[in-house]
This record gives sequence, C-alpha cells and structure tokens, in this order.
Amino acid sequence: MTATVATASFTVDSPTGRHPVSVTYQRSGSGEPLLLLHGIGHHRQAWDPVFRILAAERDVIAVDLPGFGESPALPDGVPHDLTTVVPALGALCGELDIDRPHVAGNSLGGLLALDMGREKLVRSVTALSPAGFWTETERRYAFGVLRGMRAGARLLPDPVVEQLSRSAVGRAALVSTIYARPGRRSPQAAVAETRAMRNATGFHSTLAAGRDVLFTGDVPDVPVTIAWGTRDRLLVRRQGVRAKYAIPGARLVRLPGCGHVPMSDDPALVARVILDGSRPATAG
Repeated sequence: MTATVATASFTVDSPTGRHPVSVTYQRSGSGEPLLLLHGIGHHRQAWDPVFRILAAERDVIAVDLPGFGESPALPDGVPHDLTTVVPALGALCGELDIDRPHVAGNSLGGLLALDMGREKLVRSVTALSPAGFWTETERRYAFGVLRGMRAGARLLPDPVVEQLSRSAVGRAALVSTIYARPGRRSPQAAVAETRAMRNATGFHSTLAAGRDVLFTGDVPDVPVTIAWGTRDRLLVRRQGVRAKYAIPGARLVRLPGCGHVPMSDDPALVARVILDGSRPATAG
C-alpha cells in the first residue's frame, strides 16, 4: 500500500482576515476518510506505527499542522489558536474534497479534533490525551516540560542526537517524556522527532495560544472517544475523568502501559480504539 505525500494550499478566514495556508499531508488507503492530527512539537510521522493498520480500513490523511513538520507556520500576526487552525483544517478537507471525515488527534491534535467536532466539521472524534482539561498547575507543568524538550532539542547537535539514538538508553534520554516504551522507537524516528521539535516554527505561537485554553462544554451529536495512557507523564490521566464530565456522552478508554503519545507504545490497541470510535454506533 503506497502512501502519497503532498502539499495543499488554500486560503482561510480568521478573526484577523483572510490568509494563505499550506499544509503537507500523507495519504493512503480507502474507505471513509480519517484525519490524523499530531501534538505540539511533533509531526505527521507520529502516526507511522498505526498508519498502515488504519489505512487497511480507512482513507487516512496524516497532517503536518501549520508550523510543524513540513508545513510552514501561519502568516505573521495570525495566531496559532483554535479560531484559526480549526478553520484551516476545515478548509484542507474542502481542498481535498473530503466531506466530514472522522478525526483522531493526540494532545494538541486531540484538542483540535474535539473543537472540529463541536463545529460539526467531522463525523466522529477520537482524542488521545487531548489538551485543555488541565488545572492551571497542570498546564504550567506541561508547558514547562515542553519548553524543556524544545530547549534540549535545540541545544543538542545532530551528531550527539544520532549517537544517542543508537541505543535504547539514549533513545530514552531523547523521547521518554512522551513515550512509556521509548526503546520501541527506531533510531531514525528518534532523530526525526528531535529535529521536528527543534525546527517547529509554530511552537512558541501555539504554546502562547494555549495559555488560556480550557475545554468546556459538550460536543453534541458527534460520537466522541477519549483515550488516556495510564503512564502519561505529560498530561496525567485524571484529566481524562474531567474530559468525561465535560463531554458526558463520550466513551472514556484506558490505554494500559501507554504514555502521552501512545501510538508507538501499543499500535494495535490504539488502532483498534480509533477504528472502533469511527464505526457507526450500531456496529459491534
């Protein structure tokens, strides 16, 4: 099964006007469309461990969010917040001729997925450790960890990163903050995501936009699954209980042994949760 990598360019309306946006994505498979959204400082390759599994049943589109991976940042003066990025994702779907896809998102991507659900842009939502259900103390902690990861990625020269990636201990030093099983990451993946964090042009703008974010209110008339890794050390799992209170109709799922980015820790489980969440309610 061959995946196609391409870039879509379009314009999007935001509170500050109409702006050009370009988004790089990877697409493969057939069936109902499924949009995959990564977290802050990451890139579309975060979904590689589950991409082929999902593509066996869905038309899968893994996106580099604006300012991350290969997608350029939004134009100067345009905030990387929900009021801009969510319409941009809706415009991307229109550009790709996708009518209300299913969407799965992790961390920042989970928050975006839930807001897309609230805006009725998608037909189902699966949110893996979504942002926005924190207390102020928890938010400050998570943002501090993310800033530390960014600083580390920018300080370490490529030869050091490549050397660290060659051993399980070294990969743990690079990525154990977000993975419960960092040894499962390949050396190439550990190097690539360290570079993605280092080069993320939208990092600071996105983090700044998240300071006042607190997801409140329901996501009516859209099936929602919220899944949380039991070993998530960035956004602790009690935030999943708050998410369930905020969205009473959501299905809350535990991901045993998984960290903040669970797709690598247990690909089969995460793929099953996403596929189950994107099936009709009458399905088994």
